[in-house]
Amino acid sequence: MRNLRPAVRPEPDFPIRMLALDIDGTLVGPDVTLSDRIVGVIGEAIARGVKVSLATGRTPGSAVVFANRLGIVEPIIGHQGAVVRAMPVPDPRADAELLATNAVRGRIGKLLHHEPMAADVVRDALAWCWANDLDPHINHLERILVQVDDPHFADYSAYFGKEAEIYPDLIAAVRTPMSKVISVGVPPRPMELIAEARRVFAGRASPTVSHPRFLEFVGPGVSKGRAVAWLAHHARIPLGQVLTMGDALNDLEMIVDAGHGAAMATAPDEVRAAARYVAAPVDRDGAAALIEALVLAPDADARRNAARLADEAREIRRSLGLGPEPEPGPA
Repeated sequence: MRNLRPAVRPEPDFPIRMLALDIDGTLVGPDVTLSDRIVGVIGEAIARGVKVSLATGRTPGSAVVFANRLGIVEPIIGHQGAVVRAMPVPDPRADAELLATNAVRGRIGKLLHHEPMAADVVRDALAWCWANDLDPHINHLERILVQVDDPHFADYSAYFGKEAEIYPDLIAAVRTPMSKVISVGVPPRPMELIAEARRVFAGRASPTVSHPRFLEFVGPGVSKGRAVAWLAHHARIPLGQVLTMGDALNDLEMIVDAGHGAAMATAPDEVRAAARYVAAPVDRDGAAALIEALVLAPDADARRNAARLADEAREIRRSLGLGPEPEPGPA
């Protein structure tokens, strides 16, 4: 994937023509249920011609069910940007069955991009995680690979909607590049380790934290931000007209890179400090409210709302003792 991340943060521009939205902690809470309000708001945005993509750490297959419920037809960014897949061709009967059974994994579409980690880096990441009291496993495209004694393998299968592949020696099983290593730890251990992980794997992988329990490794330079910039470029939409939303460290790049980058109120301080706007939590339909204010409102109202929300975010930064919005990292 060509790196199209901006060197300078774009100014916010209107109308907003593209949305890139995290799922967990942004669109859904612990109950993993989309509210009627967010379904309606995103449906209205799509009806007005706004391009909407999901940008998640999940496998694309587990994100498809959410996309179907929301009426999304644009590509899905999965595995923190390591994978981009087109939405599958709709099959109304199959999709209805998935929704009726609350299935967490749907059909998958054409693979548009895949940027895995080198096999030796995957093996080193696994060993580093075990040495630092984390329980790692591997996501490769739609596969889940776990060590035989992994205490969390039942949770993985429930989360992704398919059985994990169990290996007696996970390191020995890695012979080809893999999409992602994800490790589980007791909070705040993953956040405590992120700086050291970035030092140890500099130039070889891009460690991030997607949840207080999850420290993850993807290929060098891989991020949701890079994938969003790539999709926006192919859609001929300037990043100043893109709204991104997320709630964790793995959303930082796409929040910084977009003209309209938003963090959830529950996001870590570093992420909220990077955001142009801060949205209310999931249980208050914060993502829906922000889309209503910036995307669905008449142009003049949307501009006024943006100025007000940006002022509110600056107050939050001041209250946290943090500086101004950071610029994007090296493109």
